[in-house]
Amino acid sequence: MTPSSMYLAEFIGTASLLLLGNGINMTLSLRKSFGKGGGWMVTCFGWGLAVSMSAYLTGWVSGAHLNPALSISLALSGRLALNLLPGYIIAQLLGAMAGATLAYLTNKDLMDDEPDAGTKLGVFATGPAIENKPWNLVTEIVGTTILVVGILAIGYGSNEVGSGMGPFLVGMLICVIGMATGGATGFAINPARDLGPRIAHALLPIKGKGGSNWQYAWVPIIGPIIGAVLGVLFFDAFVGKCITCII
Repeated sequence: MTPSSMYLAEFIGTASLLLLGNGINMTLSLRKSFGKGGGWMVTCFGWGLAVSMSAYLTGWVSGAHLNPALSISLALSGRLALNLLPGYIIAQLLGAMAGATLAYLTNKDLMDDEPDAGTKLGVFATGPAIENKPWNLVTEIVGTTILVVGILAIGYGSNEVGSGMGPFLVGMLICVIGMATGGATGFAINPARDLGPRIAHALLPIKGKGGSNWQYAWVPIIGPIIGAVLGVLFFDAFVGKCITCII
């Protein structure tokens, strides 16, 4: 695959992820939506399936990182060529903005009707249930560490699965991380998933919107990056070696 085809795949895959994911948020949160009040479990399963479907769409081209934190950790550990990293990150961020914009356009009437500015932001970007940035950061670090360790463990050694099962299992991993950690911060575990839609929220002419809560925006950027790096370090130092010893 050429670098340009890999970048395009990351753009398309991340756009798909945010179109589906933000669309799920809008369906479950906007007051006149048929899906209003579907609950957190539906959110978690929905986002998990959004990741799975987007990975099936583009994984055969680029590996379907769809997440700058994952790409950074894989590049630092030698699993992704460093010269590809900037292009991956740019493609993921632009894709996230595009996907969030498409989700907005798909649900524009529902967005226009929604009176609460906080809800209008919440369907785009994450935010904490209780704002305490140091602990919110810890939550994002832990969630992303689990994500990266899980992704690396799926298909490793005796865990080897058919190529068609990988994206599904990663989606289920996303689902369980959301159930376990998402109640505190909305589980970004992906800088592009939060920053791209937050930028889209700031730029789009959304009726009745408020601010984009930029003072919190660093948490779902820095936390996932730290967590992803810790995850790959932990896997290489302990988990991978243990699996190798077992088999």
